[in-house]
Parts: sequence; C-alpha cells; structure tokens
Amino acid sequence: MNHHVFAKVIAIVTASMLGILTGQVIGADLEHVVVFSAGEAGYHTMRIPAIEVAGDGTILAFAEARKNSAADPGYPGQEIDLVMKTSRDGGRSWSDLVVLEHVGELWSSANPAVVCDRTNGRIWLFYLQCAPGRSSHTARPGTLDVKNLVRFSEDNGRTWSEAIDLTTVARDLSDKEWGISVPGPGGAIQDRQGRLIIPMWRYRPFRDFVLFSEDHGKTWHRGDFVPTEEGLDESQLVELADGTLALDMRQQRGPHRWLSFSRDGGRTWSEPRPGQEVTPVCCAVERWTLKSQGDDRDRIVWTGPRGPGRNNLTLWISYDELASFQNPRLIAEGPGAYSDLTVLPDKSLGILWEQGNYKTITFTRVSLSWVEPR
Repeated sequence: MNHHVFAKVIAIVTASMLGILTGQVIGADLEHVVVFSAGEAGYHTMRIPAIEVAGDGTILAFAEARKNSAADPGYPGQEIDLVMKTSRDGGRSWSDLVVLEHVGELWSSANPAVVCDRTNGRIWLFYLQCAPGRSSHTARPGTLDVKNLVRFSEDNGRTWSEAIDLTTVARDLSDKEWGISVPGPGGAIQDRQGRLIIPMWRYRPFRDFVLFSEDHGKTWHRGDFVPTEEGLDESQLVELADGTLALDMRQQRGPHRWLSFSRDGGRTWSEPRPGQEVTPVCCAVERWTLKSQGDDRDRIVWTGPRGPGRNNLTLWISYDELASFQNPRLIAEGPGAYSDLTVLPDKSLGILWEQGNYKTITFTRVSLSWVEPR
C-alpha cells in the first residue's frame, strides 16, 4: 500500500482497545493516531520521537528515518535522515513526510530535541550529524566525527534555516575522552525566565548537562555536569513551580530513573536522587498545569513503559513537584518504548511514542478528564 494512503487509513475500533494500532482510535477522552510507520517512504524503521507545538497551534512531530535497518547511528551499513510531519487539527491528521536533512550515503542525522520560544515564535531543532561509521561509542575525541547542529523556523515549521554548528559549545574538543554530546532526545524547554534549555549527555564517560541560551538563541552556553559517577545518559527537562529545573535521566544500570535539580538555570546541578522505577529507556516529563498561572493545581506528567521491559506505556502524575507519582493510567498494552510530551492549545496532552516493537510512532491525545475522571 502506498505510504500516503496508509497514513490515512482509519481503523474503527472501540476506545478501550489499546493494542497495536493500525490507524486511528478515537474515544471520548483518548485518541491514538499513527504518525510514522516502518516501511514508509522506503525507510526500514522510524524511531526517536520528538514533539512540539508551534505558536499558531501547529503540532510538529520529528523522528529518525532509519534507512537500512533498525540500528542506531553509526552502525555498519546504517543511514538515517531527519524527518518531520505536521498536524493543523490537533493531531487527528498529519501531513506527508518531510525530509529535513539527508546528508548522504551512510551519514546519520539523529536525536531531535525541539523547543518553541514563546517570546518570538521561533522554533529551535537540535540534533546530531554523524559521519559514516561514527556512533556514541566510535566517535573520536577532538574530531568532528559527530557534530551538534541546530536549525530554526520562523514560520511555524513550514521552512527551516540552514544548520548552525554548535559542536564547540556542546563539547570540549580538547578533552581526550569526550567523543560525543547528544541532545535529549526530546525534552527541551523554555523556562519562565525565557531561557531556552536543551538536555544533553556525553560519552565518554556518560555524564549529563544542559545547553542554555539567555538571549533567545543568539549565544549558547554549556552548564556543568550532574555530579555523579553513575552512568546516566538520555534525559528530559521540566521546570518546577518555584523555578527550579529538574533533569530526569536514564540510568545505565539499576531499576529507576535519576533526578537532579538546578536553581541557577542549568549552570550547576544537585547530587542526583532516584526517580521513577522503569526499565532502561528514554522517558518523557512535562509541566501540564501550574496553579500560579490559573490552573486548579500543579501537575507534572511523566510517561514510560510500566514493564516488564519496554511494554505497557503508562502515564503518571506528580502533584507534589516530582516528590511522588500517582494515578498511573495505561496508554496502551503491548510494546512501548521512547516517548516525548507536549501540552496542546486546548490544555490536553500530546504524547508521541514508539509502539509495537518500533512498527509505528503513534500520537496519543489525552484529556485531563481521562486521567482524573470525576
């Protein structure tokens, strides 16, 4: 079936049917729509979702289009393009596939993290560009085997700037072990002071930090590492009610996430503490509601697989600024891996996530009434 036709196929099923999706499932409070599919446009696998809402309400969905296999960047024979789709009706339908970057044979453009500057509407897209055969483990320190690039859009994602090279900001090229700096994936934010802040991790060794801009992207700076010897990598950011930044990080070993906090805009970080229990995977965290901005209460939402392994994507709510998580709600049964979150203009929640052993990247729309039924 032609991939453009496939994207519009709608499977009519009940809202309680939460298995592998082949099209669109719409209930009163929960909606699922396939955005990217394995095999689409000739790509073997679509992975690593990132999502953001533009100033005009357009939803932007990004992914890695892995051409030759499901393998990560730099693995033998792999080639990855950075792709995007948009929705102008709240996620119920999506545009055709747009290739944002195709470098050439065996090159990879990967690991998107995206944020919209509320001040001027500019959308910033951070990602990697990996030379053939160069990955997180094979990138050579002091070289440009892997570049940190950013593009921006000033028209809600319709067109994009040329790539800007931030490698020398994101990585210390004089460090004889530091071969790569990786965004997110996902999880970039603008805090209430207007700072643009991008979660990052390095190898080798594994350490977490952020890039930040206090002048709307004119200049960028690298913060200090989270002070720990734990092996931490993929991470996402959220701002607490008092303005503290929280970094929610994937562990390399152990049964839970790690949380670290910054009170100076990402320049320095606290000793980390254990977070949610979860299998090693990229999880998502997002500010949903904020009492100081007129909402009924403070809520931070978190998504990750409940397990066993990368299965049963579940949503939790923190009502106490990450001190605890409550009210788990199953998004879908079966395989579910990486996810990213955004708040939609009507205050519902948008989840972009990997489903069905990487067969699809699915958009799920969640209402507050579904999470907290009266």
